[in-house]
Amino acid sequence: MSFNVPDLRYPYDALEPHIDAQTMAIHHGKHHGAYVANLNKAVEGTEYASWAAEALARDWAKLPEGMRAAVRNNGGGHYNHALLWESIGPGGGGRPSGSLGAAVDRELGGFDALKAELVKAGLGRFGSGWAWLSLGPGKKLLVESTANQDSPLAEGRSPVLGIDVWEHAYYLKYQNRRADYLEAFFKVIDWKAVGERYAALMEA
Repeated sequence: MSFNVPDLRYPYDALEPHIDAQTMAIHHGKHHGAYVANLNKAVEGTEYASWAAEALARDWAKLPEGMRAAVRNNGGGHYNHALLWESIGPGGGGRPSGSLGAAVDRELGGFDALKAELVKAGLGRFGSGWAWLSLGPGKKLLVESTANQDSPLAEGRSPVLGIDVWEHAYYLKYQNRRADYLEAFFKVIDWKAVGERYAALMEA
Protein backbone atom coordinates (compact mmCIF):
# COMPACT_ATOMS: atom_id res chain seq x y z
CA MET A 1 0.00 0.00 0.00
CA SER A 2 1.17 3.52 -0.76
CA PHE A 3 0.09 5.17 2.50
CA ASN A 4 -0.13 3.88 6.06
CA VAL A 5 -1.47 5.13 9.38
CA PRO A 6 1.61 6.17 11.38
CA ASP A 7 2.19 4.49 14.71
CA LEU A 8 1.64 6.68 17.74
CA ARG A 9 4.65 7.37 19.95
CA TYR A 10 2.43 7.03 23.04
CA PRO A 11 -0.38 4.66 24.12
CA TYR A 12 -4.02 5.53 23.62
CA ASP A 13 -4.54 6.30 27.30
CA ALA A 14 -1.53 8.62 27.54
CA LEU A 15 -3.59 11.78 27.10
CA GLU A 16 -6.07 11.02 29.89
CA PRO A 17 -7.95 12.76 31.40
CA HIS A 18 -7.94 15.40 28.68
CA ILE A 19 -8.53 13.08 25.72
CA ASP A 20 -9.88 9.66 26.59
CA ALA A 21 -8.39 6.37 25.43
CA GLN A 22 -11.54 5.24 23.61
CA THR A 23 -11.65 8.41 21.54
CA MET A 24 -7.95 8.06 20.69
CA ALA A 25 -8.37 4.41 19.66
CA ILE A 26 -11.33 5.16 17.41
CA HIS A 27 -9.86 8.39 16.05
CA HIS A 28 -6.45 6.93 15.21
CA GLY A 29 -7.37 3.38 14.26
CA LYS A 30 -10.75 3.77 12.58
CA HIS A 31 -11.10 7.35 11.34
CA HIS A 32 -7.50 7.85 10.25
CA GLY A 33 -7.47 4.25 9.07
CA ALA A 34 -10.47 4.90 6.83
CA TYR A 35 -8.85 7.98 5.30
CA VAL A 36 -5.76 5.95 4.46
CA ALA A 37 -7.73 3.04 3.01
CA ASN A 38 -9.83 5.35 0.84
CA LEU A 39 -6.79 7.35 -0.26
CA ASN A 40 -4.96 4.19 -1.32
CA LYS A 41 -8.03 3.08 -3.24
CA ALA A 42 -8.27 6.45 -5.01
CA VAL A 43 -4.63 6.53 -6.17
CA GLU A 44 -4.08 2.82 -6.78
CA GLY A 45 -2.45 2.19 -10.15
CA THR A 46 -1.77 5.87 -10.83
CA GLU A 47 1.34 8.02 -10.70
CA TYR A 48 -0.16 9.80 -7.68
CA ALA A 49 0.42 6.73 -5.51
CA SER A 50 4.07 7.81 -5.33
CA TRP A 51 3.31 11.39 -4.26
CA ALA A 52 3.95 12.44 -0.69
CA ALA A 53 0.86 13.02 1.44
CA GLU A 54 1.86 16.68 1.75
CA ALA A 55 1.89 17.05 -2.04
CA LEU A 56 -1.57 15.50 -2.35
CA ALA A 57 -3.00 17.77 0.34
CA ARG A 58 -1.44 20.79 -1.36
CA ASP A 59 -2.04 20.00 -5.04
CA TRP A 60 -5.22 17.93 -5.15
CA ALA A 61 -6.76 20.45 -7.57
CA LYS A 62 -4.13 19.47 -10.19
CA LEU A 63 -5.29 15.85 -10.22
CA PRO A 64 -7.73 14.38 -12.78
CA GLU A 65 -11.27 15.49 -12.05
CA GLY A 66 -12.52 12.00 -11.35
CA MET A 67 -10.24 11.54 -8.35
CA ARG A 68 -9.99 15.06 -6.95
CA ALA A 69 -12.75 14.81 -4.36
CA ALA A 70 -11.48 11.49 -2.97
CA VAL A 71 -7.91 12.76 -2.72
CA ARG A 72 -8.97 16.13 -1.31
CA ASN A 73 -10.99 14.50 1.46
CA ASN A 74 -8.92 11.42 2.23
CA GLY A 75 -5.47 12.75 1.37
CA GLY A 76 -6.21 15.78 3.50
CA GLY A 77 -7.54 13.57 6.27
CA HIS A 78 -4.37 11.49 6.23
CA TYR A 79 -2.00 14.45 6.17
CA ASN A 80 -3.90 16.46 8.80
CA HIS A 81 -4.12 13.56 11.22
CA ALA A 82 -0.48 12.55 10.81
CA LEU A 83 0.45 16.11 11.76
CA LEU A 84 -2.02 16.04 14.68
CA TRP A 85 -0.53 12.92 16.29
CA GLU A 86 2.93 14.49 16.15
CA SER A 87 1.67 17.70 17.79
CA ILE A 88 0.16 16.19 20.94
CA GLY A 89 1.46 13.91 23.63
CA PRO A 90 1.69 13.11 27.34
CA GLY A 91 3.23 15.82 29.47
CA GLY A 92 2.01 18.46 27.03
CA GLY A 93 0.62 21.88 27.72
CA GLY A 94 2.43 24.99 28.80
CA ARG A 95 3.53 27.56 26.27
CA PRO A 96 5.76 27.63 23.21
CA SER A 97 9.35 28.68 23.80
CA GLY A 98 12.39 29.38 21.66
CA SER A 99 11.94 30.84 18.20
CA LEU A 100 8.25 29.89 18.07
CA GLY A 101 7.52 31.50 21.42
CA ALA A 102 9.32 34.66 20.31
CA ALA A 103 7.36 34.74 17.05
CA VAL A 104 4.06 34.25 18.88
CA ASP A 105 4.91 37.22 21.11
CA ARG A 106 6.10 39.36 18.22
CA GLU A 107 3.51 38.54 15.59
CA LEU A 108 0.37 37.48 17.47
CA GLY A 109 0.51 39.45 20.70
CA GLY A 110 1.57 36.62 22.99
CA PHE A 111 0.39 33.17 23.97
CA ASP A 112 -2.89 34.25 25.55
CA ALA A 113 -3.86 36.05 22.36
CA LEU A 114 -2.84 33.02 20.27
CA LYS A 115 -4.93 30.68 22.42
CA ALA A 116 -7.94 33.00 22.27
CA GLU A 117 -7.72 33.20 18.47
CA LEU A 118 -7.34 29.42 18.06
CA VAL A 119 -10.32 28.80 20.33
CA LYS A 120 -12.32 31.39 18.39
CA ALA A 121 -11.37 29.71 15.11
CA GLY A 122 -12.33 26.31 16.47
CA LEU A 123 -15.67 27.46 17.87
CA GLY A 124 -16.43 29.48 14.77
CA ARG A 125 -15.98 26.58 12.37
CA PHE A 126 -19.55 25.57 11.49
CA GLY A 127 -19.72 21.81 11.15
CA SER A 128 -16.53 19.82 10.68
CA GLY A 129 -13.06 21.20 10.16
CA TRP A 130 -9.85 22.41 11.74
CA ALA A 131 -8.36 25.41 13.49
CA TRP A 132 -4.78 26.15 12.47
CA LEU A 133 -1.67 28.04 13.42
CA SER A 134 -0.02 28.52 10.05
CA LEU A 135 2.83 30.28 8.33
CA GLY A 136 1.53 32.70 5.75
CA PRO A 137 3.12 35.25 3.42
CA GLY A 138 6.57 36.33 4.52
CA LYS A 139 6.61 33.34 6.90
CA LYS A 140 4.50 35.22 9.41
CA LEU A 141 2.26 33.35 11.82
CA LEU A 142 -1.50 33.51 11.40
CA VAL A 143 -4.55 31.74 12.81
CA GLU A 144 -7.13 30.35 10.41
CA SER A 145 -9.75 27.64 9.96
CA THR A 146 -10.53 25.20 7.18
CA ALA A 147 -13.58 23.08 6.45
CA ASN A 148 -13.69 19.30 6.41
CA GLN A 149 -10.18 17.90 5.75
CA ASP A 150 -8.84 20.85 3.77
CA SER A 151 -5.32 21.97 4.62
CA PRO A 152 -3.71 25.41 4.61
CA LEU A 153 -1.25 23.85 2.16
CA ALA A 154 -3.82 24.15 -0.64
CA GLU A 155 -3.92 27.92 -0.05
CA GLY A 156 -0.14 28.31 -0.17
CA ARG A 157 0.35 28.35 3.61
CA SER A 158 2.22 25.94 5.87
CA PRO A 159 0.50 24.38 8.90
CA VAL A 160 2.39 24.59 12.18
CA LEU A 161 -0.34 23.27 14.50
CA GLY A 162 -3.77 21.87 13.69
CA ILE A 163 -6.68 21.33 16.07
CA ASP A 164 -9.27 18.83 14.87
CA VAL A 165 -12.80 20.08 15.56
CA TRP A 166 -14.65 17.23 13.88
CA GLU A 167 -17.09 15.74 16.36
CA HIS A 168 -15.29 12.39 16.22
CA ALA A 169 -12.31 14.09 17.92
CA TYR A 170 -14.23 14.88 21.10
CA TYR A 171 -17.86 13.76 21.20
CA LEU A 172 -17.50 10.62 23.34
CA LYS A 173 -16.10 12.64 26.24
CA TYR A 174 -17.32 16.18 25.64
CA GLN A 175 -20.54 15.66 23.64
CA ASN A 176 -21.53 19.09 22.27
CA ARG A 177 -19.13 20.99 24.55
CA ARG A 178 -16.58 21.92 21.93
CA ALA A 179 -15.29 24.78 24.08
CA ASP A 180 -14.40 22.34 26.87
CA TYR A 181 -12.60 20.11 24.38
CA LEU A 182 -10.60 23.04 23.03
CA GLU A 183 -9.57 24.02 26.54
CA ALA A 184 -8.47 20.45 27.22
CA PHE A 185 -6.60 20.24 23.91
CA PHE A 186 -4.18 22.93 25.06
CA LYS A 187 -3.15 20.62 27.92
CA VAL A 188 -1.85 17.98 25.49
CA ILE A 189 -0.07 20.14 22.89
CA ASP A 190 3.58 19.12 22.60
CA TRP A 191 5.04 22.58 22.08
CA LYS A 192 8.54 21.14 21.68
CA ALA A 193 7.42 19.15 18.62
CA VAL A 194 5.40 22.08 17.28
CA GLY A 195 8.37 24.40 17.81
CA GLU A 196 10.63 22.02 15.90
CA ARG A 197 8.19 22.01 12.99
CA TYR A 198 8.10 25.81 13.02
CA ALA A 199 11.91 25.99 13.03
CA ALA A 200 12.15 23.55 10.12
CA LEU A 201 9.63 25.54 8.10
CA MET A 202 11.51 28.76 8.77
CA GLU A 203 14.73 27.19 7.52
CA ALA A 204 13.14 25.68 4.40
